[in-house]
Amino acid sequence: MKPLYKSIFIISDIEGSSGCWNRKASAFKTKEWADACVDMSLDVNSLVTALFEAGVEDIRIKDFHRTGYNLIPELIDKRAELILGYKATPIPGVGDPGHATGLMMIGMHASSGRGGFISHTLTSRIKNLECNGRLLSEAELVSMVLAPYGISPLFFSGCPVACEEARGVIPHILTYPIDKSIHPDNFSKEIWRQGLQKSALQSIENNRAVPFFRGGPFRAVMTMRDGPREAENLAKKWHLPCEEDKVMIESPTPDSLFNTLLKVTYLTPVIEKILSPGLSLFHLYGKAGQRWVYSRLKKEGKTLFNR
Repeated sequence: MKPLYKSIFIISDIEGSSGCWNRKASAFKTKEWADACVDMSLDVNSLVTALFEAGVEDIRIKDFHRTGYNLIPELIDKRAELILGYKATPIPGVGDPGHATGLMMIGMHASSGRGGFISHTLTSRIKNLECNGRLLSEAELVSMVLAPYGISPLFFSGCPVACEEARGVIPHILTYPIDKSIHPDNFSKEIWRQGLQKSALQSIENNRAVPFFRGGPFRAVMTMRDGPREAENLAKKWHLPCEEDKVMIESPTPDSLFNTLLKVTYLTPVIEKILSPGLSLFHLYGKAGQRWVYSRLKKEGKTLFNR
């Protein structure tokens, strides 16, 4: 019997993965990060193989952490399509979800200001991000911009705080937590991945899930971690209103909110004008980091690439 959802789009982050237990593991070009990239890839692969075995026919995976080059292709089922690096279109940053009808988000974290393990929204420079009077998470943002494509959020995995937040906002989504409060030596990655598989498989039969449509207008308030000076500089750069350590953004639709947040958070007006070559350079930066991971793992005698 084929599952209700046969085409799945996976968003994968690193903070809620089985190999990230401190900030160094979510950083760039650290030993901890190299190891976390391996476990992030194995987490994704455990999910992908289970979905294919259950009858899912098409899977696309978006690496959604930092440079977008954290996943190791050699460790992931070749039947799945990887989207590495950030794309300008059709969904800025995310790329093309293809024909997906179901969304799964794994390795995720809670929103800025929420608490939980390495919680943030888009960047740690934001102390908290409120939208229409409540905290806004990346899970909610991604679910909103994918809704017009007919994609329903089915499954979410992250720390318990992140899972609780997702359940509280996205109707009928199933969640599976990873407990980051215990010592990693007392954590069984294999047992956890088995639970991840089981919960995700339940979600592809969820006939209550629906696309996460949200109507505007949206009023977002970004409170900057470094205070009024950073907020003022950011507001001047993008011609936005500012009050003390807060930058205000008015957007009529989810797409415009998402696009503006990405622009304000990651770009400058100059880079926005040369976005295509800018993204190409950023891809090279990400690929260089990925090659560094390969080199480090091989020096340590890891046999990952003989799989």
